[in-house]
Amino acid sequence: MPARRRKQSNAMLYTLITFVGLFIVATTIAVIYYVEAEDKRTRLEEMQNKIDGLADTREINELGRIVGTKASSSTTWLGTMVGHLDGTTSLIVGGDPETTSAEAKVNDANIKVANALKLAQQHITIADPNTTGLVKIISDLVAELNNTKKAKDALQKDLNNQIAQVEITKKASSDKEQIIEEEKNKLQALVNKMQADYADLQARLEQSTTERIANLQKQLDDANADLKTAEGTLLKTQAELRQTEGIMKRAQQEVMKIMPPPDHEALAHRADGKIILIDDSAQVVHLNIGTDQRVYRGLTFTVYDRSGSVPKDGKGKAEIEVFDVADTYCAARITKSDSKKPVLLGDIAANLIWQSDKTNVFVIAGDFDLDNDGNVDENATGRIKSLIEKWGGKVVDNISVDTDFLVLGDQPQVPQQQPTYEQLEADPGAMQRYEALQQQLSHYNQLQSQAQTLWIPIFRYERFLYFIGYKGQISKAGAF
Repeated sequence: MPARRRKQSNAMLYTLITFVGLFIVATTIAVIYYVEAEDKRTRLEEMQNKIDGLADTREINELGRIVGTKASSSTTWLGTMVGHLDGTTSLIVGGDPETTSAEAKVNDANIKVANALKLAQQHITIADPNTTGLVKIISDLVAELNNTKKAKDALQKDLNNQIAQVEITKKASSDKEQIIEEEKNKLQALVNKMQADYADLQARLEQSTTERIANLQKQLDDANADLKTAEGTLLKTQAELRQTEGIMKRAQQEVMKIMPPPDHEALAHRADGKIILIDDSAQVVHLNIGTDQRVYRGLTFTVYDRSGSVPKDGKGKAEIEVFDVADTYCAARITKSDSKKPVLLGDIAANLIWQSDKTNVFVIAGDFDLDNDGNVDENATGRIKSLIEKWGGKVVDNISVDTDFLVLGDQPQVPQQQPTYEQLEADPGAMQRYEALQQQLSHYNQLQSQAQTLWIPIFRYERFLYFIGYKGQISKAGAF
């Protein structure tokens, strides 16, 4: 019995020693893991503080939207942002940016932009330099440069006019040559000053802008070269046109010897509609044309006898104005009529401007007395043009094979002699008006000659009114 107890006590001792050893090992491992965990937690907090210094949580989540697309997967967001900053700085300052901090780059760009703004403010108004972009400033400077060039050209033209006046009046008054010479010198000095200002402004622009101004200047030079080329082509084309017109005129004369020419006014004498119903008590008629034929309210027609055709002078038995339109017919009130020639069923109606199936092309030239008060009306051509376009016609400036009709007013009246020196002194603009009248007269005669050559119908103002059913309307307010 005593020996068995000793064996049992040894086993318990060994077990206790083993348990204590395992406890010490576990405690040691736990302490090691705890120390490492604390170290990692400390490093994690330091890294988190660094990340918080770079961007907050919202900014980190929206890096793609804030910075944009990364150049490559190996590039960091901060590197991408620096690349965008370098690109913007290079666009503002020019050249490759220096290898400095973002703050230094921005400060350098701000200084150079401020210097450019100081130069720009000498020539244009900048409301707020903090909100005005460089592109807007460059555009304003280019506009100012163009205005200066236009002013220079205008002064040069004025100088040329003054020189021409000096040449005209040299023979008339030698006593006043000195005065004219002094005036010329003043203008020349002003032109020189404008040229110097222009050169100074151009130099300043070149200092404040580089590649942008060079590109704009190149575009301007290219445009001027294209314009000169187009002018040369136009002059050549005009010469060829005059030669072709001469050949055509001779050919027409030869053809007319063989067969008579066709009626070149056939289009003008074509009926547009027919009277299908008459209400004498209401002075209303109905025509067999409507919206399907592009008829609309306010359109006027001249009514002609059903048994005849549209006469050469365009005078009819009545004038009517459309006030109601359906798909296939329209209603019109009689605005002017002849009691001896009543409107009858089957009578025809026509308007020179309006056509249901095509757009007639007109050319207008000359002086017009629209309201028959004995005075030439200002902008009469423009008012007749508005009426023609209102009724579906088209107005162009020059005669061509596509022209349908020429509407002529009175021939422009040009004084037989140029303004004298005394007249020019009293009215400096007299020479300019004289030259403008000469150009109008030349254009008037040219259009008339071209229309005759191309067999284009020519309508004088009164005849034109008869053919559009508008003779009775001209005395009313707002007729044109």
